[in-house]
Amino acid sequence: MPDEEKDVDVAVPAPPPAQSKKKQIILIVVLVIVGLALAAGISLFVVTKFMDEVGAGHEEGGEPRYHDAGVFVKIGDPKEGILVNVGGPRSGKYLKASIIVEFNPSKKSVINPDPNALQPDAEVKVNDTATQFLRATKLEDFDADKQEEFKKQFKDALNAALGGGSVYDVYITSFLLQ
Repeated sequence: MPDEEKDVDVAVPAPPPAQSKKKQIILIVVLVIVGLALAAGISLFVVTKFMDEVGAGHEEGGEPRYHDAGVFVKIGDPKEGILVNVGGPRSGKYLKASIIVEFNPSKKSVINPDPNALQPDAEVKVNDTATQFLRATKLEDFDADKQEEFKKQFKDALNAALGGGSVYDVYITSFLLQ
């Protein structure tokens, strides 16, 4: 008997089939929930990014379409507006225009909040930029069908002089070229 080998069967008890299926179902449910949360997060990011840049919040140039009310300031003489010669010194053409610029009220370096007017140094920069821009503009660029492009370029010139985001928009209330 001592020399007899005993066959010992070591058997690992198998988990009950109900418990194994339960773990698989829980794992699948967790993976589905994580996948849905991930898909929802990506979708939300893409939609908000797309809506901010293209549809709801920004114009083509990347600037906000909607903003707080700005401060409206007339360029040049308060009654007459601005008067400059255009088309070169020998053209004999003059432009008399009333141009109103909507400034960003949060730019304290540009807007004086008490009287809602321009700071003195900003006023000099605005008048100088307006005069230089109008004098440098070609006569054909004053056509009515090019007015929107003219206003955009003028706004860009003012923002370059005052700092980005200082000017919201430019409005032309009268325009006489002779």
